[in-house]
Amino acid sequence: MKTHPYSKRPDYALWRRAVADVAPGELDPVVEAPFRLGVREKVATAGSCFAQHIGRYLRSSGCNYLLTEEPHSFISPQAAETLNYGLYTARYGNIYTSRQLLQLFERAYGRFTPKENAWREGAAHVVDPFRPQIQPGAFNSARELEYDRERHFDAVRRAFETLDVFVFTLGLTELWRSREDGAAFPLCPGVSGGEYSSARHEFVNLGVDDVVSDMTAFIERLRGVNPGARIILTVSPVPLVATAEPRHVLMSTMYSKSALRVACDMLARAQDQVAYFPSYEIVAGGYASTDYFAPDRRSVTQEGVAHVMRVFDRHFIKRNTAGEALRGALRALAPSRAVSTEDPIAAAMRLMCDEEALSLERIEASGRDDAPAEAQSATQNGSGEESAPQEPLANKAECEADAGDPQNQRLVD
Repeated sequence: MKTHPYSKRPDYALWRRAVADVAPGELDPVVEAPFRLGVREKVATAGSCFAQHIGRYLRSSGCNYLLTEEPHSFISPQAAETLNYGLYTARYGNIYTSRQLLQLFERAYGRFTPKENAWREGAAHVVDPFRPQIQPGAFNSARELEYDRERHFDAVRRAFETLDVFVFTLGLTELWRSREDGAAFPLCPGVSGGEYSSARHEFVNLGVDDVVSDMTAFIERLRGVNPGARIILTVSPVPLVATAEPRHVLMSTMYSKSALRVACDMLARAQDQVAYFPSYEIVAGGYASTDYFAPDRRSVTQEGVAHVMRVFDRHFIKRNTAGEALRGALRALAPSRAVSTEDPIAAAMRLMCDEEALSLERIEASGRDDAPAEAQSATQNGSGEESAPQEPLANKAECEADAGDPQNQRLVD
């Protein structure tokens, strides 16, 4: 019998054995992880709303989840949750794009200070343009914002310098930025603070090369302060909640996720100790035997999240008897949470999502308000194409799982 390169391929390379004949809930696109997380290795997370699931799982499973920004001792657990402490390693909120991540590093190390560094809301309140929903009700003064920001940047530096593994979930390619200095915002100005101006703000849709360039620069800078840092990249499966491109939101979603996925593949191939984890493929690929999207076609179901984390645990977490004993001790010593009457599944699915600020209800409501004529006119992206006016970019799916959370009203991917 003749042989050829496909004659003896392993099961994972053959569609029927790897996908078609797989039992429900057992689709596993990971072949071999380049490294695993030991119980003592400090793991930090950041990214879009979906990244919050990974952080919660790492904490609940007894991994050494790194938290460098915690609330003051006099703040109650309930208040700390309202103020969005503990969502990620530091209190940076959702980081949807590669540009935001690189910018966070530059700002934390004093290499870049945006010109548009605070948004006044009325006579007494100030919003952080780069964490517009991290502080419910906004800051009471510019001085309070500056104090919190300095404390935040210190926590970010400690995270980057002490982590062993950094898990980053990319969610969007669409972003709004300052025309003056290129500062990238997580939401379009005017959505959750500030005022939109076509003279001062512009829409940008990152390409594959842009994402690769941003992430390559970030990895170089991260390893400049932490040479042994390892990185796990993943793409959020949550669709955009709205697009600023002059096309159907489904088309923009497919472009955004495709560009991010290609960029991740290029980075994982080119960079040592950079791995890709296929959360996007598991949930949004459409090949699992179960539909993992809720009726809104954006929110990821509890079953979908559980499937993703089951595969992550199987391949990326090192399991042994001694390690499990230590994880059990860490779980027992973890600070207890206040007793809640909320349904446990709903509580687990709640996410803080900036992109939710772009929900249809909010867009319609803002359209009824008296907005400056300038904000009603179409903006142009870098190529001169007309794009949607006052709306920021957002992906609501990730966030919709947490509609009950006051912080869950933003961008999501």
